[in-house]
Amino acid sequence: MNKLTYLPLVALFAVACNNKKPKEEQQALSSSNPFLKESTLPFQAPAFDKIKNGDFKPALEEGMKQKLEEVEKIANATDAPTFDNTILALEKSGQLLGRVSRVFYLLTGANNNPDLQKVKAEEAPKLTANNDAVLLNSKLFKRVEAVYNQRDQLKLDAESKTLVEIYYQRFELAGAKLSDADKEKLKKLNKEEASLSAKFTEQLQAAGKGLKNTTQQPELASMANRADREKLFNKSWNRAEMNDANDTRKGISRIAQIRALQAQLLGYKNYAAWKLQDQMAKTPEAVASFFSKLVPAATAKAKGEAADIQKVIDAEKGGFKLQPWDWDFYAEKVRKAKFDLDENEIKPYFELNKVLTNGVFYAATQLYGITFKERKDLPVYQEDVRVFDVMDKDGSQIGLFYCDYFKRDNKDGGAWMSNMVDQSTLFGTKPVIYNVCNFARPEKGKPALISFDDVTTMFHEFGHALHGFFANQKYESLSGTNVARDYVEFPSQFNEHWASDPLVFKNYAVHYQTGAPMPQALVDKIKKASTFNEGYAFTEALAASELDLQWHTLGASAPLQDVDKFEADALKRTNLNLSEVPPRYRSSYFLHIWANGYAAGYYAYTWTSMLENDAFSWFQEHGGLSRANGQRFRDMILSKGNTEDLGKMFYNFRGHNPDINPMLKKRGLL
Repeated sequence: MNKLTYLPLVALFAVACNNKKPKEEQQALSSSNPFLKESTLPFQAPAFDKIKNGDFKPALEEGMKQKLEEVEKIANATDAPTFDNTILALEKSGQLLGRVSRVFYLLTGANNNPDLQKVKAEEAPKLTANNDAVLLNSKLFKRVEAVYNQRDQLKLDAESKTLVEIYYQRFELAGAKLSDADKEKLKKLNKEEASLSAKFTEQLQAAGKGLKNTTQQPELASMANRADREKLFNKSWNRAEMNDANDTRKGISRIAQIRALQAQLLGYKNYAAWKLQDQMAKTPEAVASFFSKLVPAATAKAKGEAADIQKVIDAEKGGFKLQPWDWDFYAEKVRKAKFDLDENEIKPYFELNKVLTNGVFYAATQLYGITFKERKDLPVYQEDVRVFDVMDKDGSQIGLFYCDYFKRDNKDGGAWMSNMVDQSTLFGTKPVIYNVCNFARPEKGKPALISFDDVTTMFHEFGHALHGFFANQKYESLSGTNVARDYVEFPSQFNEHWASDPLVFKNYAVHYQTGAPMPQALVDKIKKASTFNEGYAFTEALAASELDLQWHTLGASAPLQDVDKFEADALKRTNLNLSEVPPRYRSSYFLHIWANGYAAGYYAYTWTSMLENDAFSWFQEHGGLSRANGQRFRDMILSKGNTEDLGKMFYNFRGHNPDINPMLKKRGLL
């Protein structure tokens, strides 16, 4: 997952508009505050050894103040609007706020604490309010619109022209054309949504301690006692529905309602119709049509898999009907019987450090010529975090890579990538990027042995990192992963393919004790079983995607929803109500859509699966893993950022529009 971070001007967590608080409520920004100036560390990497919890609130508030002053100056200028005095000036604004926001949202996601939670709860509505103060500023929008209307006559380079178009679209979609009265209504809704989203994150972190933020839990696959399985599953399934302080249902029902009201104000029939305007899919109808081609095949395969599992249960005289908490445990038995493949037989060959250096990094070297060197001299935010220099093929340094792989109770569930520093030739900055995962921490003194799913996750998140490292843009707003949601997962999912590439696989899949390569017979079993359980996996993902879409196609007249009833009805309506296959994320703990920027966008994982499988088929047609092929992908996809139409970008690489068949074939559905 690519997690939303601060974006210039239009950050979801941008600046506060009302700084006229009583003096006693304000925290002064000390001259020693580490965010006041750019970090003096390599590539402006954050000085985590100097950053304290108390630094964030004053830095955020001062950043808000500075941003607002800069924006007001642009809006009130008396000179005729030009690219330089309007668009470029906006792009340069908010530097302090950008520095502190990127680190703040890194820590509240990956290394949270009560003090930071409190700051987030206090600042989230202010940040959203000031984002509105920028995007709903009538004077400012008139200047942006004036530049936009004359963009073809300004003799701008292609990237600068794209920047103008992106800014104009962002203002328009944010409500810049609304009446003053409707702008005030929208501001109130935006502020309430920000508060509720911050509260949702806080509730979920408290409710989900010790649990992976998915419905199924890894331990279920090896848990022989059925009652214990059911207990663990129910703990996961009901984590945020315990009618206590951490019950998220009331909040998310209101968030959904707020979003429908926001869309109505902006002239759209629902939130999804509004949010998809700047995506590849464009409309919720296009997404629904896309899903209609996938659901029948996915559910049919899942039903077949369920029948195979039930046969095993019956053969063992289990005397019960398959339930969700039984699936992983018995699926392992089916896999063992069908493919003679045991997860415990595989894990000794996947030691985390070897996967990282001899797998993830090795593949990047083979494809793109880049190399890595660990360094111990830079401060980190938690002792588990490792840091690497990333060097280009000519020996020059591209940036810094931080990785944080082990599970902690104060860390959001899932896995993600983001930037601490964005690439921009305008600012002369190179990327400082991090990957966060939630792998089980090994016992002290023992190696970290991970599953092949975890291996794939490492390749996935590093695919996002490559998208950021190879960015070559002038403007931060267009750089690297600052692309549409239904495109940003394309490079990451594409990178997963190299985890099973024979050349790469044999380089990292060695026994942690003996160093012996994985026996070919076992490799063949893994390959043969590659589409095993794919019906389940695809169906649970589609179910989550449809839940997202159903929540965000509610009309503004819809009442507050009973969350459980809405969820059940939505799954039934979309033919995804398989009792044995629950959605990957239940509504009440669906972090992606209620707090992490994927609202009306979770479908992006499946949409981009279509893109990446089709792109990988190009590699297969042209000799697979090679420096030449990697360079072409780097030049035509990974280095482009958001500088041109994404559909055109894909077409130029592939030679045709996206084809759904390679994805279906990869999943064993064709």
